[in-house]
Amino acid sequence: MIPVEIQESSPCFLNFVAEESNEERKVNLDLLDEVREEARIKDEALKRRVEYKYNSKLKPRQFQVADLVMQKAHPYQLENKLSPKWTGPFRVTEALGNGAYRLETLEGGAIPRTWNATNLKFYFS
Repeated sequence: MIPVEIQESSPCFLNFVAEESNEERKVNLDLLDEVREEARIKDEALKRRVEYKYNSKLKPRQFQVADLVMQKAHPYQLENKLSPKWTGPFRVTEALGNGAYRLETLEGGAIPRTWNATNLKFYFS
């Protein structure tokens, strides 16, 4: 209770019984483990629903060596809203696993870093 409730007669102060308050506190402490377990179960169910929703919309992409791909343009490459959102084409030189790929230009110049499959799409000529 806050000090204002003690000075002023409020229903909370007038109906306060110390013994009942102690008993309710003990009951709440006894039920604390059950409440935590219920919260953990609900949290796990929510995570699974989110994971299912994400995976249902996911389009897995796997590229083979020598496939032609386009890469998503960096924000600094976008001059205005009409700039192309994808750059390329590039050739896949190595598949590193877990969706990581090494690329090169069509002239044979290597791209310095690896690219994730989420930032690549097939180039159809």
